Order: sequence, then C-alpha cells, then structure tokens
Amino acid sequence: MEKIKPRTLSGFMELLPGPQMQMNRIMDIISSSYALFGYTPLDTPLIEASEILLAKGGGETEKQIYRFTKGDTDLSLRFDLTVPLAKYVSLHAGELAFPFRRYQIGKVYRGERAQRGRFREFYQADIDVIGDGQLDIANDAEIPATIYTVFSRLGLRRFQIRINNRKVLTGFYAMLGLTEKSGDIMRTVDKLEKIGADKVRAILVDDLALTGEQADDILRFIAIRGTNGEVLAALETYRGRNGTFDEGLDELATVARYLGGFGVPEENFAVDLTIARGLDYYTGTVYETALLDHPEIGSVCSGGRYDDLAGFYTDRKLPGVGISIGLTRLFYVLGEQGMLNGEASTAPADTLILPMTGDLSAAVALSTELRARGLRTMLYTEAKKFKAKMAYADKLGVPFVLFLGEDEIAAGVVSCKNMKTGEQEKLSNAEAAERIAAYVAQQRSLPPIVEK
Repeated sequence: MEKIKPRTLSGFMELLPGPQMQMNRIMDIISSSYALFGYTPLDTPLIEASEILLAKGGGETEKQIYRFTKGDTDLSLRFDLTVPLAKYVSLHAGELAFPFRRYQIGKVYRGERAQRGRFREFYQADIDVIGDGQLDIANDAEIPATIYTVFSRLGLRRFQIRINNRKVLTGFYAMLGLTEKSGDIMRTVDKLEKIGADKVRAILVDDLALTGEQADDILRFIAIRGTNGEVLAALETYRGRNGTFDEGLDELATVARYLGGFGVPEENFAVDLTIARGLDYYTGTVYETALLDHPEIGSVCSGGRYDDLAGFYTDRKLPGVGISIGLTRLFYVLGEQGMLNGEASTAPADTLILPMTGDLSAAVALSTELRARGLRTMLYTEAKKFKAKMAYADKLGVPFVLFLGEDEIAAGVVSCKNMKTGEQEKLSNAEAAERIAAYVAQQRSLPPIVEK
C-alpha cells in the first residue's frame, strides 16, 4: 500500500517538543498574570452555530470563517474569542456576578491567505471586563496595566502600550463637519503606520472626498506628539467645541492618570492619536501595543472599550473593555528575532533516573519520592546500552541524571550527574532532591524572553 506523505497544512503551527515547552511557559506566565488581577478562566467551544458567530459578521468575516454542515446543522469554527464571550455572557447573565472578569487562551480559526507571521489557526490570549448597564472608566486603565505586568514578567522591557479614545476622534471629526464619514476616516487613519501619511491623505481626498484642508487638519491633529501630559494639554485647546470630544478627553486623561497609579512607567504607555482600531464596535478607549525595537511587526496586543457586547443576543446592555494578545504570531516573531531565552530549560523533566540493576524497585521508589517533592521525574526502563541511555538524556536536555546501581542502593545514595557541567557525585536522596530543586527554582526565575 502506498504511504501517505505526512504534512502540516499551510498556516498551521506545529512545534517540536523544545519550542512547545517555551510556548507553554509563556502561556503559564500569561494565565498566572491574568489571574493575579482577578480574571476568571473561561473555555468556550471551538464550534458554534453559524448564526451565533455571524450575528456581527458579514463582509470579510464571512469570507474568512471556516463553515460546514453536519446533518442539518450549520456550524462554524470560532474566528475570535469575543463573539463566543458575548454569547456566553448573554446566556448566563442571570448566573454571573458583574462586573464579570474573564480570561481565555484558546485557538481561533480564519481562512485567510497564510503568509509570514500570519496563521489560519492561532492562539489568542484575551481579557475582558463586562459590566451590567455601565462600567467604570477605571477598568479601561486596569486592562493595559495587566498587559504591562504580562509583558514585564515575560522579560520584555522595550514595549509601549499606545492608548487613544474613539470619542476624541469622533468629536474632532464632528468639529470638521465630517460625522457621516467618521467611521471611514478612522479606518483610513488606522493604516497610517503601514502606508504612511501621503497615502492616507490621498485616500481621504480621492476616495472619501474630503477637501485638502480637511485632510491636512486631520493629519495635523493626529500628529500631535510629546509626553502624555503635553499631548493631553494640546487636546485641552479643543475643549468646549464638541460634547463627545470633551467626554472622550476626560476618559483619556483619567486612563492616563490611573495607569501611572497602577505602576506603569510612562515610557511603557503613550497617548497616541493615530490609534483608532478599524472595528466599528469600539466606542471609547482603544489600545495597541508595539515592540519598540521591532516596529515592523506592528501591534502584538490590541483592543478597547465597547458599549454593547451582546446586542445581537439580548436586550440587556452589557458594556465591556478588553484586549487580546495574538499569541501564536508573537511567539513566531520572537523566535524569528532570536528573542526566546536559550538559557531557559525546555526539558520535559527535571531529572532522569537510570536504573543499573535488573530489579527496578529502588528506582521506582526514588521516582515516587522525587515526584512527591514536586520534581518532574522520568524513569528510564528500556533495555538499551549505557551510551544510548545517555544519548537519550542529552537529546531531552534533562539537567540531572541519577544513576542507581547495586553499590548506590547498598549505601543508600544515588550518583547525581549535572549534565551541563559534567560534575557527578554521590548524594542521599534528600540531598539530590535539594540539588535539583535549587536548579529548578533558578530556572523558574529566568524569563522566557530576552531582548536584544
């Protein structure tokens, strides 16, 4: 029978054990950081009824969604984690405590063209806070404060969370008499970093029929720069001309003030009037996060405030604010840039026990003792030559190998070999456990990412 050639579909990431351990470590840090802020874990189904997922869809969403039928049922794979959250909150609103704070790390699927750094199956790591009827603006500051904690614990320092408020933009465009075109203008301005100011101006004038003066006013406004205080002071000169603008400015100033209170250094967040986010459901605060030494990557974490999370599913007003890390893309980029920490162990175990006797009883007892101490322990029982056993340990990258022969059993010790230094000595079980535990503690202190 002809063999089928194994292959991984284009646009899908499949990692070898070492990189998978690195990815899992990053996920662990993200989830523990989210939990530190009181977010509860949530896991929604990968597959939903198509009418649920497409309630807010149409257009590009419908083109990209993986959709299929099973019997008479029209089903789709989730394309993000926000729409399933909207369904979940609508369905369980009577059972939840509001504000409802959730985090979710899960795979989503988009049938777009696979290309460098863009995938058809990828992990997102989301947080959202959902209110019942209303939601205090302080939550809009705590969201980026959470992301600052995540990125800092991952080992990143040179990043910047850029914040703006859609009401500021909406109000400003109203001042120019462009309310009807504000959505199209925001989507165009959102492309500024990718296509540059000249092309943005051309689109505003040629495609959206703005006057040259209007286009120049917009580009001049979004080009306001300086410290956060200086940008906010410049915006104050527009106060009193539009109520929506004033409301957005108050919210933006409050978020900036609270971010400092949450301990986020000013170099890690910036008021940036170019940030608009292309999606229309954002109604207030918006965020994008950039790695300062790799601007070509674009935003690695984005989100914002929305007034009505679940309007397609319930009449209950459920405003929220959230943010999402594109985890698979971030991991891919970090690996490509050589920023994954090579000093951090990717071994599946802290130690490997090599029995040197036919009777495995002592080795089994030792493995049980070490696992009871919280050490990841592998027991090698295959009838291979010593060289093959050591080659196995080398390939796994385990930091310690414990040899247990008749002499060690008789003396009540183990021979403990440090695979990195080559040093080998005889220790009691307790001493070996302490030696390994100290190494594990040191490894846990290493961040999974190193900046270059």
